[in-house]
Amino acid sequence: MTEIRLHLSVRDLTDADLPACGWAGSPKHVRELAHQIRRAEAGEIDYLAVCTPIGVPVAVGGIDYAVKPGAGTLWQLSVHPALQSCGIGTLLIRSAEQRIGARGLTRAELGVEEGNPRARALYERLGYRAFGRELDSWDTEAEDGSLQRYETMCTLMRKDLT
Repeated sequence: MTEIRLHLSVRDLTDADLPACGWAGSPKHVRELAHQIRRAEAGEIDYLAVCTPIGVPVAVGGIDYAVKPGAGTLWQLSVHPALQSCGIGTLLIRSAEQRIGARGLTRAELGVEEGNPRARALYERLGYRAFGRELDSWDTEAEDGSLQRYETMCTLMRKDLT
């Protein structure tokens, strides 16, 4: 077996990154990332990209500071499918937690789809604990371009960052 080591960096997602983010979701989702970049530029959120040495994003995720008072809410966390289970999600989440702490906040929260046990196991390994459940929904784009409403039950999780 050959082992390859990549030196990854974490930085803010930029408009120039969007063409390389097709793996992160539907074309509609990638188009909406431009809106999230505008929110980040306004200081409302942080939207991070974990990048290879040549600057190509292999993981992305947001931190919203307006959802819960005193907390940063992680959302839209995604790692390139070919690179999952390589520690990149851990790097993304720890970097997000550092951003939350830099704003003087002491808690991170997130919702994980109940049908995604691998993600929940990662969050639990990183110290997140369940505290509730919540129905979540959003519009998704079908292959024919039509919009469909996606609904899912999420487990709410939090971590004390102090």
